Amino acid sequence: MGCSIAIDGPAGAGKSTIAKMVAKRKGFIYIDTGAMYRAMALYLLRSGIGAGEQEKISEKCKEADITIRHENGEQVVLLNGENVSSLIRTEEVGNMASASSVNKDVREKLVELQHRLADSADVVMDGRDIGTCVLPGADVKVYLTADSSVRAKRRFVELSAKGEHCDLSKIERDIVERDERDMSREISPLRQAADAVLVDSSSMTIEEVAEVILELCEM
Repeated sequence: MGCSIAIDGPAGAGKSTIAKMVAKRKGFIYIDTGAMYRAMALYLLRSGIGAGEQEKISEKCKEADITIRHENGEQVVLLNGENVSSLIRTEEVGNMASASSVNKDVREKLVELQHRLADSADVVMDGRDIGTCVLPGADVKVYLTADSSVRAKRRFVELSAKGEHCDLSKIERDIVERDERDMSREISPLRQAADAVLVDSSSMTIEEVAEVILELCEM
């Protein structure tokens, strides 16, 4: 098994951006597990399945082949052979990912892939249950969080930069609701692992957070 860094935390805390930075500095492979759940959510939405239709989700998820590869140093998410990296960052997909991730069959399928990825290389992996369930033996564990209003503003800026019309108050409501779903789900709820270091990025730059994590790697 390779060396592993697990970064968990709620939506919009900056996990992906910081994990990419840490992976680049360490020369590790970055695995965005959230992208895998988003790809599954996209597949379910395309199939016309609603967030509350858990039986249909359990059946349909078996047909989805989701893989991750790296091209020119960038992560590419493949859904049944299609590159969907540019299609999985909408609010609709994010909300469906949060709803469908409570499904036992969805989680079992994706966690199996995540285990294989971590076994084959040195990785930085971020998500909701990496330190608690996916990589409980990770060499470094971080629980990254930020105030919901800060996370909403970051998301608003990100979407606006892409030319998407969005409402800041709605984004924050969605984030708070997603937090509640993630923390209260029966299977692999979002929580800080007992041996994870808590990092609140509300008043920190991504560079500062990355330095904290890199320092933890040297301890």
